[in-house]
Amino acid sequence: MNNENKILIKNTTIINEGKLVVADVLIANEIILQIGNIDNESNYKLIDGTGKHLFPGIIDGQVHFRDPGLTHKGDLYTESKAAIAGGVTSFIDMPNTIPTILNVESLNQKYKIASQKSLANYSFFLGVNGENIDDVIKMDTRQFIGVSDDGLYFSKKGNLLADSPEKMEKLFANCQSIIAIHSEKEEVIEANEKAYKKKYGEAIPAKFHPLIRSAEGCYEASKRAIEIAKKHKARFHVLHLTTEAETHLFQNDIPLQEKKITTEVSVHHLWFSDKDYDQLGMLIKWNPAIKTEKDRKGLFKALLDDRIDLITTDHAPHTLEEKQQTYFKSMSGAPMVQHSLNCMLEFYKQGLISLEKIVEKMCHNPAILYNMTKRGFIKEGYYADLTLVDLHSPWTVNKENLLYKCGWSPLEGTSFQTEVKQTFVNGNLVYDNGKFNENKLGKPIEFTNN
Repeated sequence: MNNENKILIKNTTIINEGKLVVADVLIANEIILQIGNIDNESNYKLIDGTGKHLFPGIIDGQVHFRDPGLTHKGDLYTESKAAIAGGVTSFIDMPNTIPTILNVESLNQKYKIASQKSLANYSFFLGVNGENIDDVIKMDTRQFIGVSDDGLYFSKKGNLLADSPEKMEKLFANCQSIIAIHSEKEEVIEANEKAYKKKYGEAIPAKFHPLIRSAEGCYEASKRAIEIAKKHKARFHVLHLTTEAETHLFQNDIPLQEKKITTEVSVHHLWFSDKDYDQLGMLIKWNPAIKTEKDRKGLFKALLDDRIDLITTDHAPHTLEEKQQTYFKSMSGAPMVQHSLNCMLEFYKQGLISLEKIVEKMCHNPAILYNMTKRGFIKEGYYADLTLVDLHSPWTVNKENLLYKCGWSPLEGTSFQTEVKQTFVNGNLVYDNGKFNENKLGKPIEFTNN
């Protein structure tokens, strides 16, 4: 091929597999061709990486990009664009769209939409609930990156697997892909809702959300689900962990490749705590809820000691109108995918986490957990999904620089010290200092399920 299509990132600090190394990276034909000391040839497109840090592209293992059917909130084009501006090059999207993704036909349709719209690489969970569980266990589930019930409880009560040991038994005994669930116990939540409704009517203050969707409801659901998963030796992943108590249900004495039971933390559960409800109210109403400062610190500790395996966003845009309602009407979830790396780098600046650990949890581990082909690492022969970051470039989140279709963020007014300068997807420089090149779209993520 001619050199004009080759990109040379010169003299950058590469963060990969627990090391920081200053080197050059040559990109061609979608892949990382060479890493080392590389002479610049006249036709290379040269990017000066001096003083900047090169991350593998962030892989977000849990997003709700709202396509199809809920595209007034976000869609696969707008939210993937926001993701790329935040250094996220690949994502796995959840099944609670309209229609809900409960069969192979709707799943294939979603892949088709992504192939026409998504700037980042993509994969999708198959939805599983009380209605389709018998169909799912008849399928060869190895064809799916994972199956999940997340978000499906919005369509009607009784769709949470964590609430149904019989359904979990059936699924865990028969599923060969990862089973990723939303872990809360509905009967606990319903009893709490009733008590608070009696006291406050519809106008329950947001600060009671973590007492309604309580730590007890999360812990009991996770504990029971893990017991069933262990019994069947299933590959089981607890989504968006929120409590310090739950972190003790997971182990860190074996490598991720050998773990059957895994979990993740979403950025907002590290960033916010219940003290933020007074200021932000329903804007930070998520399910499961943001809980106490003790929980936040416990999650952070478990992340650092490897009981928690991944960092995700659970990016879930709603319109401001949908958020600014009374308690029971306000939609749960908020947009985060444009700022997840910045949030984690802010913790790095505070001395709370290393750059190597951020890369492990946001890049390497999602690729390992979901057995992705040639992604998540800066290695020769791997896809050139890369993010070049300036760790000394302050900016502030405001309406003007938000790329979410919903047009708001709970982080508005937050100042970050670090900035994503360039993002490469499959070797294409898609994002360059605020400008986008949309000539090439992302690809479906290849994976294997053994």
